[in-house]
Amino acid sequence: MAGILLVILSVLLSAPSPTIAMDVGPVPQTVQDRLLPQGDNVVVRPWVTNLEVPWSLAFLPDGRALVSERPGRIRLIKGGVLQSRPWATIDVLNVGEGGLMGLAIHPNFPRDPYVYAMYTYKEKGEAINRVVRFKDESEGGRFDRVIVDGIPGARNHNGGRIAFGPDGMLYICTGEKYERNLSQDVNSLNGKILRVTPEGGIPDDNPFDSRVWSYGHRNPQGLAWHPVTGDLFASEHGPSGESLVFGNDEINVIIRGANYGWPEVVAAPSVKPYRDPIIVWRRATPPAGIAFYDKGPLPHLRNDLFVATLRSNALIRVRLKKESNTYSVFAIERWFATSDTEGRFGRIRDVVTGPDGYLYFLTSNRDRRGNPGRNDDTIYRIMPR
Repeated sequence: MAGILLVILSVLLSAPSPTIAMDVGPVPQTVQDRLLPQGDNVVVRPWVTNLEVPWSLAFLPDGRALVSERPGRIRLIKGGVLQSRPWATIDVLNVGEGGLMGLAIHPNFPRDPYVYAMYTYKEKGEAINRVVRFKDESEGGRFDRVIVDGIPGARNHNGGRIAFGPDGMLYICTGEKYERNLSQDVNSLNGKILRVTPEGGIPDDNPFDSRVWSYGHRNPQGLAWHPVTGDLFASEHGPSGESLVFGNDEINVIIRGANYGWPEVVAAPSVKPYRDPIIVWRRATPPAGIAFYDKGPLPHLRNDLFVATLRSNALIRVRLKKESNTYSVFAIERWFATSDTEGRFGRIRDVVTGPDGYLYFLTSNRDRRGNPGRNDDTIYRIMPR
């Protein structure tokens, strides 16, 4: 109870004054969430246990995997076994939601043997976020270079997800660090999805002659590309009391140069020039990592979007289709959940499709907001029943 009160107090003290009016629109989807405590014809097994606040899981082409732990360790997994020695250690600012966050593998790995990581650090008393890359040396990683630096950070709302797109560019989620005016400022790196080259340069086709790809975000934490259409999807945390509005977490389709409305609009009011989300959850769900299931031994899940969620303790499956250049949602399933706030595995931070065609998800029960079990935190594997 003391921990919960501390989190609430931290949020209230960090949030700006709730006096700015917001246009709160309707929910865009027409379907209701359905609880599926056992999932859909699947079985779940622990894969790796006893991690400390894992944030991101990335598979290497040779069968190895890397997982980030928020206190600053990148851990190596070989043959399903967690190695005792960290693959790399980073000096991070591990407070609140800050620390070591997203991982990404160079799209030309192993020809370009680089692993990218985003983390929070402290400089002159201020929290800063940066993206760096390491060169893979099998049992460990050697620091190579800084890719993007100087992204203002905070105790909470650092974004943190990074991923390479089909275009070979690196996309980076950044939070607005509870300074909502930054989201609408295209000259700020906060409250954005950034897009850079693998070396950190600005691509020629970026919309603002800067690293900014889209703006008007609050705290995006998931990136995934549809396996058929190639469209970029992102998850985003909605308000936690700003202007006395709560919940309204989102799934968005990300368009070059588009404005997603924070803090001017919430949900889907259809107000120009802002782009509406395709899904809004009124009750706080906070979505984190997302992934599409492409192909493998779970064919009934093909092209479905999976969303790791935190407070709602569910892995959400979204069934959707694109018609006339618009996505419609025809089913939303809350896997492993017994209610809107309770689930079998607790808080879930990331979900990934593995090279074996199974789905993997990470718990986040040791992040001081969850209730850790005996072997938490854990990476689970979803297989056919």
